[in-house]
Amino acid sequence: MADTKSGSGRHSAAGGSGNTVLSPLGQGPANLECKDFQEYLRTRQTPESLEKLYNYPPICLAVFRELPEIARQFIIRILFVDQPVPQAVVTSWGAQRCAKEQAEATSCLTALNVWRVTAIPGGLSAWELSPTFKKSVRQVLLGGGKPWPMTNTLDKDSKPRDIAFLDTYAMSRWRCVLHYMVGTGNRNGTDAEAISPDAVRILLHANLMKRDDRDGITITRQGFQFLLLDTRAQVWHFMLQYLDTCEERGISLPECLSMLFQLSFSTLGRDYSSEGMNSQMLTFLQHLREFGLVFQRKRKEGRFYPTRLALNVTSKEAAATASVAMDEEATQDCGYIVVETNYRVYAYTDSPLQVAVLGLFTELLYRFPNLVVGVLTRDSVRQALRGGITAEQIVSYLEQYAHPNMRMVESAIHSKSCLPPTVVDQIKLWELERNRFTYTEGVLYNQFLSHTDFVTLRDYAQSIHMLVWQNERTRTMVVQKNGHDDVKRYWKKYSKSGV
Repeated sequence: MADTKSGSGRHSAAGGSGNTVLSPLGQGPANLECKDFQEYLRTRQTPESLEKLYNYPPICLAVFRELPEIARQFIIRILFVDQPVPQAVVTSWGAQRCAKEQAEATSCLTALNVWRVTAIPGGLSAWELSPTFKKSVRQVLLGGGKPWPMTNTLDKDSKPRDIAFLDTYAMSRWRCVLHYMVGTGNRNGTDAEAISPDAVRILLHANLMKRDDRDGITITRQGFQFLLLDTRAQVWHFMLQYLDTCEERGISLPECLSMLFQLSFSTLGRDYSSEGMNSQMLTFLQHLREFGLVFQRKRKEGRFYPTRLALNVTSKEAAATASVAMDEEATQDCGYIVVETNYRVYAYTDSPLQVAVLGLFTELLYRFPNLVVGVLTRDSVRQALRGGITAEQIVSYLEQYAHPNMRMVESAIHSKSCLPPTVVDQIKLWELERNRFTYTEGVLYNQFLSHTDFVTLRDYAQSIHMLVWQNERTRTMVVQKNGHDDVKRYWKKYSKSGV
């Protein structure tokens, strides 16, 4: 008979429990999951909640805009058809060479609950647009319905803000969040550069930062990956985490999403009205103001300006075509880091944020007006590794922002990386020093009555890829916890057969 063992005792295979064992098969911490709008709706929203969202025309317009081109064509062709359309008819609209794209569009529309399968006379299957989605899309394309509150008429602003000012303001506010993450921001909330407890709560909720009894609030592995994203992706991911906390704040999720998309459809440099917004949306507006998505002089002023962050947050195409005059991002695009074979790192930048990110895994030696010199040491890299940053992330960051001259050398010698191989290898070796063991949760099977029983159960566990470790001499084996039930059922069936 096979026994399974836990940390506190031993019992039969029919009721085994899990135990943590050493194994080379363990998985590392989860990576940052950056979802686009479609993925967010498919994975975070139920069909019932999607119907509630589709009551808001701005959300439907955003969904329509982000659909594949073929899917948009399908919607336009059946938008004004008041009866279900046979699936065979929809299939005939596309050429055979586009069958794959057509299948993807069909799957996308079904997953988003934009249309659904229904039966028509004769037993044929047909597609029918969601009535709620159909009504809202008709409204945004043809007009009608209630006007958006932010479009209320305003008197001319006596002190209008231009686009350059809005760009500078948006990035300064957003950098406050990034500075806080790398430890250079004000964490006491005593000046304009501080971020609110609400923003801190979102960072913790998103696992971009974590509370540590020794170091306080520190950045996580996902947080470092977050810093590697472009600004549009950072803001979108941050806002998704904010939307996850809407219910806790007593704020309506559909109204927040609707307002966010209204801002994305607005005109940069134009002022809009906050008159007519309810208290929940005014609270949401203040949070957007803090994150840099809107500019408002005073909390109670009935006028605000959407910034480029709000216009680009949900649209990849808008972000790709936007030309933002930001010196810091221009510096990042062209590269500013030089790494030498002696582990010295030279960063041609005066940005406190970029210097702080480098300080996460390097020992900073000198700082000049436009140059920072540091060195990659075993202690500095291991400190970053203890914080959850991986060697691959460090190497990726250095490669992503490598100076153009380093890239020229890379192309000249046909190297796979623009970094010195000795530096890359050493960073990975320092990580291997800490990763000699990984941990896998599993179930221990032992005390088999015969060698045949052991071999039979071991071979079955191996056949379903659930075997973690085995020792034939002691008739002991370990299976993964999620495969324990399958192995246990097989053992019962084998035992009853009396083979």
